Amino acid sequence: MLDGVGCGALPDAAAYGDAGCDTLAHVAGRVALRVPHLRALGLGRVAAIGGADPPALAAYGRMAEASAGKDSVTGHWEIAGVVLDRPFPTFPEGFPVSLVQEFSRRIGRETLGNVAASGTEILERLGPEHLRTGRPIVYTSADSVFQVAAHEAVIPVQELYRICEAAFDLVVRGHGVGRVIARPFVGTPGAFRRTANRHDFALPPPEDTLLDHLARDGVPVIAIGKVRDLFAGRGVSRAIPTGGDEDGMDRLLEVLYAGEEGLFFLNLVDFDTVYGHRNDPEGYAANLERFDRRLGEVRAALGAADLLAITADHGNDPTTAGTDHTREHVPLLLAGAAVRAGTDLGTRSSFADLGQTLAGRFGVGPLAHGTSFLEDVLGNDS
Repeated sequence: MLDGVGCGALPDAAAYGDAGCDTLAHVAGRVALRVPHLRALGLGRVAAIGGADPPALAAYGRMAEASAGKDSVTGHWEIAGVVLDRPFPTFPEGFPVSLVQEFSRRIGRETLGNVAASGTEILERLGPEHLRTGRPIVYTSADSVFQVAAHEAVIPVQELYRICEAAFDLVVRGHGVGRVIARPFVGTPGAFRRTANRHDFALPPPEDTLLDHLARDGVPVIAIGKVRDLFAGRGVSRAIPTGGDEDGMDRLLEVLYAGEEGLFFLNLVDFDTVYGHRNDPEGYAANLERFDRRLGEVRAALGAADLLAITADHGNDPTTAGTDHTREHVPLLLAGAAVRAGTDLGTRSSFADLGQTLAGRFGVGPLAHGTSFLEDVLGNDS
């Protein structure tokens, strides 16, 4: 899962303030991308990234989001077979004063912020005051999130998690917000940086997901990165935290080399958090190129029966005026020895098509939503 790697505005993007967004095309318009492995799998056939397209060695297409919204929880859930008919509530003007007052009462601390802001900007603005007062920083974004930032030397990580658990009970259970996110950081004024100790506290999915079906059938689900958090741990056999995308690729390769079986679900979050939200197209391009180099290692480690799926959960166009997610199609690339190379899967009407296909591959399900394309990809070998 390439978090935030979209490939063109959805038809309803204007309703979300995202008319004209196109993450991959706009990044490629700033930097001539050197991504030979992604091109070989067919990325250039579903995203306007420039350059010549070699014969595709994989099945390729793109997917539209059927759910309302453009956040990570919604995107991950839909890929796993859950389609939401309404978005999670958002608070672009900040949370109600009464809610924040009750949050302060529950944690025994006053807070700072309560605004919609980017994570880096709010640390620059309120980080020094947080150091002086010890008050945690509360903020949100265009997504349905209640984020709490604290310096690790001021509020230890475990204490921050306890604070976020109190917020979860209040805003997620009480108001239907999609997630509470703990945002620990370190450093000094002018040089603050967020750490890998981020933790997401999310609602459990409202119905069974692909992960639940696999778990009931005894198929291991190894969640790498923030995947476990987004599914509230449900259906996950083992969770492997990561310290960024390079670390995530290392952890995936370790699992592959160990010969483990099951669904390996990896989220690469840096596209979104480090580059998309910070409006850094050059950094975004460099991260795509780093991923592409590691993708060559992953392809070499695949077994004869393995199926590799590459997709995203939403867009995050770093060239837009805002810093939020963008309502986009996402790429769909499937590779493996048994895959019919060059199969054009077209534009799928839901992310859930991928989940339904994986359910068929593992012999579980069917899921409540999605149309399988397993026979198109694997034919009679499916």
